[in-house]
Amino acid sequence: MPAKPVILVTGASSGIGEATARLFAHQGYRVALAARRLERLQSLAEELAASGGEALPIEADLSKLEDINRMAATVLSRYGQIDILFNNAGFGRLNWLENLDPIQDIEAQFKVNLLGVVHTTRVVLPHMIERRSGHIINMSSMAGWVGTPTYSIYAATKFAVRGFSEALRRELGVYGIHVSVIYPGGVATEFGSHTGAKRKTGLSTPAALRLSADDVAGAVLRVARRPKRSLILPWVMQFTALANTLFPGLVDAIIERNFTRVEREV
Repeated sequence: MPAKPVILVTGASSGIGEATARLFAHQGYRVALAARRLERLQSLAEELAASGGEALPIEADLSKLEDINRMAATVLSRYGQIDILFNNAGFGRLNWLENLDPIQDIEAQFKVNLLGVVHTTRVVLPHMIERRSGHIINMSSMAGWVGTPTYSIYAATKFAVRGFSEALRRELGVYGIHVSVIYPGGVATEFGSHTGAKRKTGLSTPAALRLSADDVAGAVLRVARRPKRSLILPWVMQFTALANTLFPGLVDAIIERNFTRVEREV
């Protein structure tokens, strides 16, 4: 009997990462859980084991290269393979650029959201190339298609993930390795409670378009089963990305009138 496939999930202690780990474990995958909050990972691993799954909790700070190297080595030492890498860890600090702290807000976002993705992928790649098999699924955001006020740094990291993934896909196809990117709109997770965003307008993703962590986890599973280059969630947000590409001046005017001028009190 062939060994069960292995997925490495970063940012697995909550939200999309946790939901994805749980779903893949229930689908018969061995799941490597990576995040900074070890207690949460251990609790999730115990839950999955109790329901017949297999999970390996690994404490790792994706802003530190030594943690990334140790994480990959731990997974390969335990399981001998990584079939899917789900680069999910990330966070946002949302404010006007001049108000963002250069270290805690700006550099930290680039270290986790972009460099964490790049370095984690880089250390896993030799194994996948040797096996001529693998799937890298990167979590971006609609902020990777549309830059909006107060999202300047977050959007920069997510646009970068988009470009990184496109180039990587064209590097690795010859080895039978797939590269996919998922672009969700608003998701009901802990993300919003850590952004520091303050809105006079009260604008947020309409309830009808707001996704759950389970919605996104289901999309990750679909992409894993039938690889595709990119997936925007929910599907209707494709029109937002298209409008931003074709009519940037109109989008600028709408955002300035309905958001920026009100929030800036100009």
